[in-house]
Amino acid sequence: MSAFAIVAFFVALIAIILIHEFGHYLTARAYGFRVLEYFVGFGPKLWSFRRGEIEYGVKAIPAGGYVKIAGMDPFNDDVPPGDEHRAYSAKPTWQRALVILAGPMSHFLVAGLIFAALLFFVGDGWRVKVGEVTPTIGGAASPAVAAGLRPGDTIVRIGDVQDPSRDALGAYLAAHPGQQVPLTVERDGKTFEVTITPVHDTSLTPPIWRIGVVLGPVRRPVLSSLTGGATQVWQYTKVSLQQIGHVFGPQGVHRIFTLLFTNAPRSEGDATSVVGVSQQVGAIGGSGNWAAFFFVFAYVTLFIGLVNLLPLPPFDGGHLAILLIEKVRGRRIDMRRVVPVSAAVLVFLGFFVLSTMLLDVVKPIPIGP
Repeated sequence: MSAFAIVAFFVALIAIILIHEFGHYLTARAYGFRVLEYFVGFGPKLWSFRRGEIEYGVKAIPAGGYVKIAGMDPFNDDVPPGDEHRAYSAKPTWQRALVILAGPMSHFLVAGLIFAALLFFVGDGWRVKVGEVTPTIGGAASPAVAAGLRPGDTIVRIGDVQDPSRDALGAYLAAHPGQQVPLTVERDGKTFEVTITPVHDTSLTPPIWRIGVVLGPVRRPVLSSLTGGATQVWQYTKVSLQQIGHVFGPQGVHRIFTLLFTNAPRSEGDATSVVGVSQQVGAIGGSGNWAAFFFVFAYVTLFIGLVNLLPLPPFDGGHLAILLIEKVRGRRIDMRRVVPVSAAVLVFLGFFVLSTMLLDVVKPIPIGP
């Protein structure tokens, strides 16, 4: 397990906290809100400085961060005299919504940029560039060797399928068992045609039709990387939403109690905390697969952003829900009445986080090879 990868992961998490809060901060400043504080962490103040009218600093508990805007605290009148027009409650609903939304939206932007960078610098793992050529299949020379394929070749066409994905290549071979299939191959900027006959590899479970290549990633150009990054954000948003429903729903909570109070073992699909994620990240870093490290971080960044959009106070999504209710009702909500709901959500979240952290220590999720 790589200690460096774990440290890097925690540093990256702090960075995304800063970016999240910077989204709130930048939007608030753009619309003239009175920003009082910009802090990383909670609890006792460790260090701070004042620049202009804003205090910046670090607090002792590195469990998040916050931007304090005048007028958001329902129990304290923290609006400086003369700044009443700059208070949170004095601003139009749409401006307040943008300030709240800017934080979680930064997660989608950062995740998309990481996904795009991976596509540009590492490549798309589902494309069909030949990484290795298998010498034999079932004791006989593989079709790839017979066709003269080499590592670094890119399969740009199979049959009538142009630029096939890895799945499309496998599907085409399965649909033409034992038949000669035409391939268009790119090598050193030039293309050529070969004919290849897949063989049935019965050593695998289930058996599949193969041509004898191990496929590797294909790097994408800039524009394709950006559009691909956006596509992956959408794909993993859907995956994350399903995971959030599973983890925080009745089934997920029941699973936590089962793991806490019985001898049931953990499985790969169980909820985990930052401790468990760091264990997995450490294993990835130890293997030297830094592309996988950044992929995991991008997914975690996206997941945290979506959790922040849950329509429950004190999440950003809860503040957005309150703004929507106020807009529909046509009058303001007394935020002091929302505090018990926020407290209940925090109690549940605290229980969930502490429980998963304990489980990650005493029953770590198995990490695959």
